[in-house]
Amino acid sequence: MKLDVLFIGAHPDDEAGTLAALGQWNELHGMKVGVITATRGEGGGNAVGLEEGPPLGLLRESEERDAVHLAGIEHVYNLDALDFFYTASAPLSREVWGGDELLGRVVRVVRATRPEVIVTMNPSAVEGNHGNHQQAAMYALEAYLSAGDPEAFPEHLEEGFAPWTPDRILRSGANGTGPKGPDAVAGGYTPTVASDLVFGAWDGTESARHGKRWSAVKDEAMWTYASQGWAERAASPSAPADIGVTWLTVLHSRTPLVDPTSGDDAALRGAALEIEGGLPHGTRISIDPERYEFVGGEPRALWVTVTAPDGAGLEAGSLALTAPEGWQGGAEQPLPALAAGATHEATFELTAGAGLTAGETARVSVTVTSGVMTGTNSAPVRVGGALESTIAPLEEIGEFRDWTQELGITQLDALVPELFAVGQGRTRELEIITRNLSSEARGGTVEITVPDGFEVSPAQLEIASVGPGEEVTHTVEVTSTDASLPAANRSEDAGSWPVTIRAESESSAAERTVTMNLVPSFSAQRATAAPSIDGIRDEEEYPGDAIPVDAIWEGAGDPGDTSESVTGQAWLTFDDENLYVLVSVTDDVRGTILPIDDNKRQRRTDSVEIYVDPRGTAANTAQTFIAGIMPSLGSMTGPVGAGRDRDNHQGEIAETAPGMEVAVTMAETEEEYSGYDIEAKIPFDVLPDGIDPAHMGFNVLINDSDTQNQTVQVRVGWSTFRGVRADPWRWGLVTLDGLEDAGSEPKEPIVPSTAALSVDSPESILQSAGDKVPLGGHSPTDGFLEISSVSTKKDRITVVFEAPVKGTAKVMVWDGEQVLVEMERTMPAGERRVNLKVDGLAQLLADGAELHVVASFDADGKVSAAAAPVR
Repeated sequence: MKLDVLFIGAHPDDEAGTLAALGQWNELHGMKVGVITATRGEGGGNAVGLEEGPPLGLLRESEERDAVHLAGIEHVYNLDALDFFYTASAPLSREVWGGDELLGRVVRVVRATRPEVIVTMNPSAVEGNHGNHQQAAMYALEAYLSAGDPEAFPEHLEEGFAPWTPDRILRSGANGTGPKGPDAVAGGYTPTVASDLVFGAWDGTESARHGKRWSAVKDEAMWTYASQGWAERAASPSAPADIGVTWLTVLHSRTPLVDPTSGDDAALRGAALEIEGGLPHGTRISIDPERYEFVGGEPRALWVTVTAPDGAGLEAGSLALTAPEGWQGGAEQPLPALAAGATHEATFELTAGAGLTAGETARVSVTVTSGVMTGTNSAPVRVGGALESTIAPLEEIGEFRDWTQELGITQLDALVPELFAVGQGRTRELEIITRNLSSEARGGTVEITVPDGFEVSPAQLEIASVGPGEEVTHTVEVTSTDASLPAANRSEDAGSWPVTIRAESESSAAERTVTMNLVPSFSAQRATAAPSIDGIRDEEEYPGDAIPVDAIWEGAGDPGDTSESVTGQAWLTFDDENLYVLVSVTDDVRGTILPIDDNKRQRRTDSVEIYVDPRGTAANTAQTFIAGIMPSLGSMTGPVGAGRDRDNHQGEIAETAPGMEVAVTMAETEEEYSGYDIEAKIPFDVLPDGIDPAHMGFNVLINDSDTQNQTVQVRVGWSTFRGVRADPWRWGLVTLDGLEDAGSEPKEPIVPSTAALSVDSPESILQSAGDKVPLGGHSPTDGFLEISSVSTKKDRITVVFEAPVKGTAKVMVWDGEQVLVEMERTMPAGERRVNLKVDGLAQLLADGAELHVVASFDADGKVSAAAAPVR
């Protein structure tokens, strides 16, 4: 199957924001577009029914296929990865998804579909980025870089798939500011990072196919993802001046680029579309700086490779380097005539001016002239200080940086925030890393400046001689000294406190600003007697002050403000075996009361979430305990709904937290409703690790729904930051006075093990039978399963199969909406006859029903598919 553009995401609906652009490219330029979705989203919520697990995954696949069909997209490749739970962790996603095994399936689909352009999500470890989204984009980049290498996954070549090198990879979205309206693309985008190159396609383009603007078609597509609660999303503006743009950021290009302001199709020019008057289509210009960082005054190499297209040669000409302002580049170089497919390599010398400021980014470009034709490509560069200092990264950000270094795409780190947290009134150690980016040994000083209300010791570090490319680490202490400062996002700038780290050497100075988050602290007192779990607070049961659970972190109002519609207080105590938590919620409207058998994903309605990071060191929520508690199920007086979610062992507490008890007090009628009190006993032995009583991570969040459509309007909490539910390091810190530290004994996460699979999906089977791209991106069988004949008699369908090898077939009759009958059969190599009974078959056919026999075939993990109409 030959595609022009391939979108790579993690879940059904990840492509939704790009459908106006993909749709107009399909309609106006004939672009054949496909979508890779790593999972079927079976771990998500369900706003339309009770399906969960694999049935929900198949439902979401159908929604996705219906949605992308509106954009002219007929090829969706779901890769059978497990959608386990929400996480901000790309490393956890990669581990659960099987690492390079899933990457191999992505590469196999790229080689099978041969797109010129890949579009993906944001691969960078930016704040709040969904870990599944980030990892899917990281896979997309790895596939872009490796699919053309015959040494990468060589088994694909034995299967019949040739290496394929895409021309360009784009990220959906951009960081910065851009205008709206019909002139927005021509007006250009202003990126936050100057070296970012951003293209756009206006969503308001008219669609003759649909008789409306693409923004309205995109709305219809969005509403199709109903299971995720998108059916009630507001429509896009109708006034052209208010209609937005699908912005796309270049991650890498091997072919000439055009001016991003030159049109809605500019992102495709030089790759999937020709550049009018440019170099012959298929010409490649690769630009590889020796490194991303250039220290002022030190020349570095810039390697350029020009490759003539397979179908045409290039006339003799020249290569000209255009350096950014303040930089110096080498002189123009000759380009010899190149035969079709031939390559020429050249090396330029590039120097950042000594007067440039460390940290500035820009793009360096090379223009290739061949006869009268020209083409230009560019690459990002950054001014580096001779010495640069910053904080040691969070564990998963460190892993991301290692990945960018390994692949030579360190520019993707430009948007990644440098973050650390300190507790109110507490002191923490902070590692300062100083690197020498220059070509000779350097020494100098590092000065650390913290805001008022904080202290750092020592505030200045002396750096002895550090060799080229080497680094040294020092440890300082940061202390919160002003107890009156508001914690979390209650403070200005949503809780982001700037800390400046300035490194000076003889030749230069480099200054970085990192972000400190002040998280709330609390000292819990031991219970004098174990509380009775009855939903009623007794002051003797819960000694000490209340924890305020009232700062908005999502929803109405400004983040950090006190909510007027919902507020709460929490009390925390403990004994030698249990934590005890009581949360009192003041609320005005009772949200959706879910059915008794829908005790999951508590964020859809009124609920309380209790978070515990036993040792305060968790890298992600798979190392934590998270309880979600709904005050009632079925009715106002129904049972409490309690389960664990997105943590070390999610599921209903009866199975995942034995010994945990929960009670609620609440009015029995909606007219009397004014909120509810929730009380919980959490045994230490259900936690994923032993408690560090001096440093336990803890948080309470309240979800408030004022509707009956399973959506939440406002969320408030104690430690409230953007993305806090997935960031244990930003939860509050609790001291359990008088409790002994029993030590660390971490438990391995128990992750759901059932993914929705392509061999069970009639829609995937029907597609694979047509385009021969293997189901789920798995290895294909040696020869395809084939259907020799299909015949009917009364209510019986007889199907004759030809199996290439011995394997297991799943055979279904599909009417386009549902499976009418299915069976599983072991087939020997060769011919096999299968009979299927369909009640009312003759009448269905007489009424014009379009039925298909679809069959998946699995032979020791190798797959194929077959389909045939029933007439």
